[in-house]
Amino acid sequence: MTPGLVHRLVGHASLRAEFVRFVIVRGACAVVTYGAYLLLLRAVTYTPAYVVSYALGIALAYVANSRFVFRAPMKRRTAMRFPAVYVFQFVANYLALRILVEVAGVPASWALAISIGVTIPLTFVLSRWIIRAG
Repeated sequence: MTPGLVHRLVGHASLRAEFVRFVIVRGACAVVTYGAYLLLLRAVTYTPAYVVSYALGIALAYVANSRFVFRAPMKRRTAMRFPAVYVFQFVANYLALRILVEVAGVPASWALAISIGVTIPLTFVLSRWIIRAG
């Protein structure tokens, strides 16, 4: 992206409002997902805990993004395509999680929080594109 394009996109009030709503929703989804992850860590290792909590987060994110963030109707087509955004995020988060836990020695309970924070801007752009494209 060129600096001029970024400035024009950020300069649009409706886009800024969407991004603010996205950050709020993503924060709420992250809290729910992270809470599920922490609960699951009591019963299983971090890998299955991450997979299950991540699937829950995708479903919650689709509903919240469609209804609240982008104010678009939920459609079967977008519901089927929406998880593609999170496939990339899943892989990126999983790799970061493994590196943080196994290489850097970060506790598993903190590693997911770090990796989620890094992927939020990309998730916004991809989510907006899929939901708006219908």
